[in-house]
Amino acid sequence: MAKVNASVLGSTASHAGIGGTDSQRIARFCDALWAERGLAKTSLKSYASDLTLLSGFLHSRGTSLDEATRADLFDYLSKRMAEGLKPRSAARLLSALKQYFTWARELGFRSDVPSSELSAPKLPRSLPKALSEQEIAALLGAPDIETPQGLRDKAMLELLYASGLRVSELVSLRGEQVSLAQGVLRIRGKGSKDRLVPMGDEAQAWIERYLREGRPQLHAKPAPALFITTRGAAMTRQAFWALIKRYAIIAGVRDLSPHVLRHSFATHLLNHGADLRVVQLLLGHSDLSTTQIYTHVAREGLKRLHQQHHPRG
Repeated sequence: MAKVNASVLGSTASHAGIGGTDSQRIARFCDALWAERGLAKTSLKSYASDLTLLSGFLHSRGTSLDEATRADLFDYLSKRMAEGLKPRSAARLLSALKQYFTWARELGFRSDVPSSELSAPKLPRSLPKALSEQEIAALLGAPDIETPQGLRDKAMLELLYASGLRVSELVSLRGEQVSLAQGVLRIRGKGSKDRLVPMGDEAQAWIERYLREGRPQLHAKPAPALFITTRGAAMTRQAFWALIKRYAIIAGVRDLSPHVLRHSFATHLLNHGADLRVVQLLLGHSDLSTTQIYTHVAREGLKRLHQQHHPRG
């Protein structure tokens, strides 16, 4: 790993003009990250680059990583922000500084952690992507329902969109959690909290057909999982995500994420006038602020509809 770190520091260290001690410290720190946390090479390169640039800044002031003060770090962060450092890059830089100086104190290179009072920049909250209702229809129509696997996948996609379940909740569904008589699911979500979720008439009809026609062909013996593979086991999150990507290609849908149907479920409910607290209960969010992010997505969708269809849009 030392050879990898040497190549990581290489010309960057030379260009920054950092001292040999700093270079050795950074290489040793990256070795520790790799050994203790198993960080990938790309992450190690990012950390090494951040620390090397800091070391160059300190070297220009006649100091080093072992002697840097809180004021030095504040000045460096201010300089980088003034140069246009993006919030996410600044957050990564701050993480590198805090981890490095904590490590340096633990090994006795320093007696303090000068980065302890540095604050992370506020990151812009990324909005979840939601598909249009037309894209959802195309995606739901992609499975071949003439095969047992296709019938299973159709039922899973319909249920995911109709209920807003997390993918992990969907693939772990067991038969006893489903009440076809009442049309609801009993879901145990994050924090081991139970909630009742309506599945909707369309999804319920597809689940009933899957149980009647598809599931017996997939695996004849009884199995606890609702949606099973040909081995009778529950499908994994990774396997279901691979299926969604395949159906997205068939449907011509882009910009897909593992939770795109969950995001679309929430956004479309709000677009059609659902109360925010109802959506919160359906999604299983403990905090309403977590659900409120979908109101921004819905608002943007309504604006686009207004612009497209209103005579003065």
